[in-house]
Parts: sequence; structure tokens; C-alpha cells
Amino acid sequence: MFDIFLKGGFLMYPLAICSIAGLAILINKALEFRSILKSMELTVDDIWKAKPPVMEPILHALKNGCDESELSIVATKQIRKIEAGLSWLGLISTIAPLLGLTGTVTGMIKAFMVIASSTTVNPSMLAEGIWEALITTAAGLLIAIPIHIGHHYLEKRADEIAFIVKEMTTSLYRKERKNGN
Repeated sequence: MFDIFLKGGFLMYPLAICSIAGLAILINKALEFRSILKSMELTVDDIWKAKPPVMEPILHALKNGCDESELSIVATKQIRKIEAGLSWLGLISTIAPLLGLTGTVTGMIKAFMVIASSTTVNPSMLAEGIWEALITTAAGLLIAIPIHIGHHYLEKRADEIAFIVKEMTTSLYRKERKNGN
């Protein structure tokens, strides 16, 4: 397996970094979102008692008498914190196939350099460049496709969390206004 990695050329190293970083972000965000969604399975009344971490700044703002626009800003900041890291997944899913394509180009350049420098060419002379081209292309796609799917899934989960946070914030605000606090 490591032999195949080496035959892919120098672009396999940034592809490996993309793979590791993408997987780490995917796992981290999936666990984080699952925890947030589980902590938000509460009624409006229970939010004050349980104080889920994602709602703490909003509850603090309500306690301090923030108006609706200030509360909206606090909620938006929380949503942005939740979404942090997702843009990296989008970047990785875009860069990985481009790195693979760059490896295709560099591999083909190597193959054509062999052709240009020899009067007789046999297939084994071209193999190194062709290996590099094919391996980096495959690696780029094998990294980008699952990362892209994971990114899409996590964006949907983040949207779900954002909706719940906004809905809960609005309900808490209305309840506070109704109670005259």
C-alpha cells in the first residue's frame, strides 16, 4: 500500500493531509452536532433548567434584558460557532480532486519527457509517469467524494440546529416578554 502511495509522487503528501484533516473534521463535527441536537430535545421551560451549552449565551442575554435585535445577534453568533469548520470540508472536497488532476498532469509530463528523451520507448519506461497520473487522480477523487458527502450531510444538520436555536430563542423571548421580565 505504501508502495502505491510513493508511486503517486509528491502530490500524495498534500492529498494525505487533506484526507486526515477532512476525516478529523467530519468526525469531530458529527459528534458535536449529535451532542447539540440531543441537548436541544427540551421544552422551552426545560431550557432554563438544563441550560444546554449552545443556549447559554442566549439565556444570559435574555437574563440581562436584551431586546429582540440584540438577541438575534447573539443567536447568530452561536450559529456561526456551530458552523465553524464546515467551510474547511468544502475546501478539502474542492482541493483534493484538483491536487489529483495536478498529479495527472505531472505524471503525464514525466511520461512525455521519457518519450522525448528516447529514440525507442517501451511501456515500462512510461510506467512511472502513468502510475503517478492514475494514482493521484484516484486518490483525489477517493478523498473528495466522501468528504463532499459528509460536508453536505453536516450542512443539513447545522441548518437543523440553526432552526432549533432560532425557534427556541424566539419562544424564550416571547415567554419572557409575556411574563414581563
